[in-house]
Amino acid sequence: MTFTITRALKQIVILLLLSLSVWSCQQTPMQPNIIIIMADDQGWGDLSYHGNKDISTPNLDALALGGASFENFYVSPVCSPTRAALLTGRYHFRSGVYGTSAGGERLNLGEQTIAEVFKQNGYKTALYGKWHSGMQYPYHPMARGFDDFYGFCSGHWGNYFTPELEANGKIVKGKGYLTDDLTQHALDFIKTNKKEPFFLYLSLNIPHSPMQVPDTYWEKFKDKPLVNNAEVSNPLHTRAALAMVANIDDNVGRITTQLDLLALTKNTIVIYLSDNGPNGRRWNGGMKGIKGSTDEGGTRSPLFIQWRNTIAPKIVQQLAGGVDLLPTLTSLSGISHQSPK
Repeated sequence: MTFTITRALKQIVILLLLSLSVWSCQQTPMQPNIIIIMADDQGWGDLSYHGNKDISTPNLDALALGGASFENFYVSPVCSPTRAALLTGRYHFRSGVYGTSAGGERLNLGEQTIAEVFKQNGYKTALYGKWHSGMQYPYHPMARGFDDFYGFCSGHWGNYFTPELEANGKIVKGKGYLTDDLTQHALDFIKTNKKEPFFLYLSLNIPHSPMQVPDTYWEKFKDKPLVNNAEVSNPLHTRAALAMVANIDDNVGRITTQLDLLALTKNTIVIYLSDNGPNGRRWNGGMKGIKGSTDEGGTRSPLFIQWRNTIAPKIVQQLAGGVDLLPTLTSLSGISHQSPK
């Protein structure tokens, strides 16, 4: 028997689950801040929370344990379609996205993005990192609702150490390891906008190739005995990917620590996910397929949603996908939004 789950039904399922998880019905002092953190080419299995014994990801595990952890959250097998679904709340082909290059990554100009929705409702908006939804105006992120942009518009970047990047239309020199630099911009944005609601999209560049990672992380993995990944065909690539995910975990910890220090944790929704399956044949919970494959291993992503003291810790088993995030977040924020048909 084939079960067809409509987009509307999936939205209702998630909203009901989150509503049932409420600890307190007290009104927050203002609309909640939104932080979406997206990894690039990280697999579902690249986390100690999901049983990978070759890596420790305490900060990401804490997000999962402190809020709603989705067991069956699915994205597209490659990145631009996933980003289109996140940005518009619609299936990617409806927004004109059908690939990752040659124009296939560009959102139709008639589409309204999640940044535009929140900006129209009084939020400060920022994107730090990878865009991959159109390079030039009017497809540029600053033409799609983001007040501040620092990163790169293409699908990948060739150097992660002090690279040339774009800052609001100007070419600038990055500072240090790219993921650390992007996170620092996020920290600065949070501090600057701590007294007003903000929407922050931190779109990280790793563990996408090139497999470059600071020595402090590589040293932890280069000679480490592998358990789950003992049989991988390319252990060098796998070790580099795990080292990169460890760096992501530390940077997520920087974000959550900043929220605690600024007393913003209880009024900030933090979401973590990846854009597709792993960029190599490493341990992924026994699932078939990697990035680029429509098998489960290429499309199943972690999804953690933390809203301290509002969303109670819960493991969500129901099926969900990238199109559900925009309507769910607008509903949780008290914003009226109707996606075009």
